Amino acid sequence: MATEPAATSLFAPAEPATSPFRSVPNGWRRGTIDQPPVRRREVVAVLLLAATCDLTIYRGHGFAGYALLFLLAPVLFACGSFRPRLGTVAWFIGAMLALSAARLLWCGSELLVAAGFFLLAAFAMALSGHVPYVAETAVFASQSIASGYQRLIQYARCATASSVSRIPFLNFALPLAAFVGFGTVFVLANPDLLASFSEVLEQVVKQAREWLLRLSLGETVFWIGAAWVATGLLLQASRGHAERSEPRNPPSDGSGEGAEPTATETSRLYPAFRNTLLTVITLFAVYLVFEFRTLWFREFPKGFYYSGYAHEGAAWLTFALALATTVLSLVFRGSVMHDPRLAKLRRLGWLWSAENFVLAVAVYHRMGIYIDFNGMSPMRMVGLYGMSAVVVGFILVLWKIGRGRSFGWLVRRQLWTLAIAIYLFALTPVDAIVVEYNVRRILAGDPAASVQISVHPIRSEGVLLLRPLLDCDDAIIRSGIQAMLAQREKEAEALDNRRQSLGWTAYQLADRLVLKQLRAEHERWSGYDDEEPREAALKRFHAYAYQWY
Repeated sequence: MATEPAATSLFAPAEPATSPFRSVPNGWRRGTIDQPPVRRREVVAVLLLAATCDLTIYRGHGFAGYALLFLLAPVLFACGSFRPRLGTVAWFIGAMLALSAARLLWCGSELLVAAGFFLLAAFAMALSGHVPYVAETAVFASQSIASGYQRLIQYARCATASSVSRIPFLNFALPLAAFVGFGTVFVLANPDLLASFSEVLEQVVKQAREWLLRLSLGETVFWIGAAWVATGLLLQASRGHAERSEPRNPPSDGSGEGAEPTATETSRLYPAFRNTLLTVITLFAVYLVFEFRTLWFREFPKGFYYSGYAHEGAAWLTFALALATTVLSLVFRGSVMHDPRLAKLRRLGWLWSAENFVLAVAVYHRMGIYIDFNGMSPMRMVGLYGMSAVVVGFILVLWKIGRGRSFGWLVRRQLWTLAIAIYLFALTPVDAIVVEYNVRRILAGDPAASVQISVHPIRSEGVLLLRPLLDCDDAIIRSGIQAMLAQREKEAEALDNRRQSLGWTAYQLADRLVLKQLRAEHERWSGYDDEEPREAALKRFHAYAYQWY
């Protein structure tokens, strides 16, 4: 049994090179972090930990799920870490986790769940050979995000390096994978094309499509987060036992990735990347012809599947653009950027990029079809922002290729793009834009946009823009808006009373302005002060508008 080292104070002036307690891990500033070698069992452990978290937390509904997590996670940590120290402390914490699991299975509590997560961090710390004092364990756990980032970069480098030994296979496997991947996305984006396949293949694709549609953004983010934290904890559990014979990472260029080699060299991956680009260029050309023949310059028949083509289809094509962004950024990096044949590969990249921009126009067109069908909605605004962020991200990839930037440079600016898009969307008066657009459509004689007013909640900034519909020629819409404003006035009164009791910190200018205006124009919908006629008018309006849903 290994002897446990002495405790390390959080307030010590300096730490050993392998200390997990530094606020910035050793070598983080210099780009020379000592890491143990990446092994398959570590990667498998990370994936199993993420899957276990998804099963027991995201898809879980009670304490029994946490019980299973606290039983399996220590085993996976021990199997995945590099040379774990399974000393007395680790076994003791493992026993505590087992007891916690038994108690959770019997009659659990939130406090015990929180204690279980803390014990998992303590167990990982014990595997590294450090005594898991309480304060030190908290610091250890908090550094899993930074450690995960380091290790994921190492995973990517090892994956690239290991693929070199299978170059002849990759010359055919990469183009085939690209063809199958993008081809599947294009099929899923076109319901009629999907239906034209054989019955067996259609069932397989349908099941895959339904699974992907059920895979929400929240669950995807949860998987990534769980894998990230698990990777960080495994690295910290292993760092004390990294082999000093392992080569250090190359010096950092400040962009999160080692500097690219500067000497001219022939890349063994060049043929695989060239074949891949030729494959996707051909596939995209064929698909774009199909897209323009089926969805441009035509009258859509009654009963056309707008949701499948213009809603789900646009989402799949946006995913295709994001996938193309990833493929291009991975092709033009590393030794390829110093291959004497780079100019030829770049020409192929520019050609495929041009096709991607045409595909982006096609996505905007599909979204325009859906908006033209039954108006604007908040989610369509989200789609427009998301699509625009993908296009900006693609432009950044082209900039990276043209200027020879590193992959780390690209990742940081892609994250900037996403953050700025979210920030701009948060600033945008979405409800005001949506309501104004739909009101103008209705007043122009197109009642289909009324469905967006009927089915979506409207925030205060959009409520006052409904007033022009009080003069709408359509009696059902006019009475429905009167009933909606009467209902909104009562809700605004209740909200104002509640906020007055809460004090000034609850004040909202838009809500106050809405209440003031609704009070001033109360006579225009006073006939719906009573609940019974108001509910009848709203029900009639909803039923009428739903025909365009």
